[in-house]
Amino acid sequence: MAKHQFQTEVGQLLHLMTHSLYSNKEIFIRELVSNSSDAIDKLNYLRLTDENLKDKFASWKGEINISFDEKDKSLTIVDNGIGMNEEDMINSIGTIAKSGTKSFVEALTGDAKKDSNLIGQFGVGFYSVFMVAEKVDVISKKAGEETAYKWSSTGTGEFDLSACTKETNGTVIYIKLKDDEVSEFASKYRIKNIVEKYSNHIAYPIFLNYDEEVTQTLSDEDKKAGKEAVKTIERKHEQINAATALWTQAKSKLKDEDYNSFYKSISQDSNDPLLTIHTKTEGVNEYTTLFYIPKNAPMDMYRADYQSGIKLYVKRVFITDDDRELLPTYLRFVRGIIDSEDLPLNVSREILQENRILANIKQSSVKKILSEIKKLSKDEEKYSQFISQYNRALKEGVYQDYTNKESILELLRYKSTADEKKLTSLEDYKQRANSEQKAIYYIIGDNEKVLRNSPLLESYKKNNIEVLILDDKEIDEIITPTIGAFKEWQFTDITTAQAPKVEVNEEEKQKIEEEFKDIVSKIKEKLGNEVKDVKITSRLDSFASCITKDAQDAQMAAMAHMFRAMGQEAPEIKPILEINPNHEIVKKLQSSTNDELIEDVSWILLDLAKISEGVDVSDKVAFAKRLTKITSLAM
Repeated sequence: MAKHQFQTEVGQLLHLMTHSLYSNKEIFIRELVSNSSDAIDKLNYLRLTDENLKDKFASWKGEINISFDEKDKSLTIVDNGIGMNEEDMINSIGTIAKSGTKSFVEALTGDAKKDSNLIGQFGVGFYSVFMVAEKVDVISKKAGEETAYKWSSTGTGEFDLSACTKETNGTVIYIKLKDDEVSEFASKYRIKNIVEKYSNHIAYPIFLNYDEEVTQTLSDEDKKAGKEAVKTIERKHEQINAATALWTQAKSKLKDEDYNSFYKSISQDSNDPLLTIHTKTEGVNEYTTLFYIPKNAPMDMYRADYQSGIKLYVKRVFITDDDRELLPTYLRFVRGIIDSEDLPLNVSREILQENRILANIKQSSVKKILSEIKKLSKDEEKYSQFISQYNRALKEGVYQDYTNKESILELLRYKSTADEKKLTSLEDYKQRANSEQKAIYYIIGDNEKVLRNSPLLESYKKNNIEVLILDDKEIDEIITPTIGAFKEWQFTDITTAQAPKVEVNEEEKQKIEEEFKDIVSKIKEKLGNEVKDVKITSRLDSFASCITKDAQDAQMAAMAHMFRAMGQEAPEIKPILEINPNHEIVKKLQSSTNDELIEDVSWILLDLAKISEGVDVSDKVAFAKRLTKITSLAM
């Protein structure tokens, strides 16, 4: 017997599980049954595609067996799936893949119900057994191999691994229960309740094996003769789950409870889904899809190594749950099943990526999902929940999915100057606009309060023009400039120099520019390379200055995010400083002959404009000194 150290901080993980999830320990059965189902899925696929296994497993049928022994204080879960060899045991049980421990720990909220959902998402499900176990033995034999192996651990820093004997393929998990867990988990009724709750629609039968006392039925004659009924112990073998591929059943025969139960079994989510989409398609391609949208976004949705939520089946045979191409990445929050009647069973990952049938299924599925989300938008409460979780992901779709761009734009919701408390759709924005307006105006930043108080909004408010407030700069600055138009209404960034301003008489405009030509030139000279240009503006009222950029620089701002994502230095974008000729500061500056004062005020105008837009001032100390100096002169 060889001793091995766990390759990750499993001790820390187990401690956190025990203390964070103590009130929801039953989920360990959900996790172990789910693992057994996955193991059976894998063998079911291989026996149909691997020539070495076809004959041996021709009549094989997958099943899961659960038994308990109250006297022995034990619970046992057995499957006849693919099984594990020595290497599998070290890699699958001795290690948590993809830094699962760290991710799990970071995601913990302190809410036992929410945290129990994280276990399956971060690949640490097996370890939940140690919430109830003193010791765990895993005995497994891989299909097609001769040697079986036994893995044993008490859930501390090490585990034992040795060769052993086992006649058949599959895995046995023997759990020695802690004393205070025996009454709950070595119980027929409790196990049945947990399996029905979490695993009723696992596709394979789950049997509960238990001893039951049976009393002999006496005839009337025996009763008259005074005979006593004999009590015997019988071994029961009872199926405790529905074991049906739920998606193959007619929608008319399924209830919400059926859909919700199945969702929980495939998603490790204890909540009901927000939306269920069940579709059977016949014709050139025949397939069934069952999609769910969770109420809450998956915890790994914005991780690079997020887990796909879609399982692919061919004629009810599981193929893969690790193909991110089954749906576009902006719909990575969708959970569910795709079951094709037309794909070959031995389809490879390479074939999947290029397969026309699957491409058609994907295209149709996306349209169906977007269509159902649009229907959901009629329910204000549910759609508000959807938007709070997935608005950001949908924005990615505008960039990724040109074919469905218009449909996605219809689903998005935005903050705007029309109502601080309510989000708006683009269609509603258009309906509120005046008859002459043919553009959708927006401003981008990373602080809603700063954006709502931006000097750039003054002229739009004055002219009763609504502006969208885009305060998720990281994604909005990349996505929004690429939109172009929505139903012929051009998206227009109000921070660009080309954005509409308050209309002024052209002759009057030229007169003002000529009047302030010298001071504009001086300010430009004083600021040097800090600005791209200095201009007189008619867009401001109460503010002395603002910063803008031209349309080309707006595109460069989007590119800057990509440069940084690739670890490259982003090109510096110089602002355009616009000054208000009607403001008292600018008027006094224009008439000043004090060169030092002109320089100080020029910098203050730039720095104040930056601060108003939430942009960092390049030299905060210099700004403070200049402001102090100017303030003291005014007193």
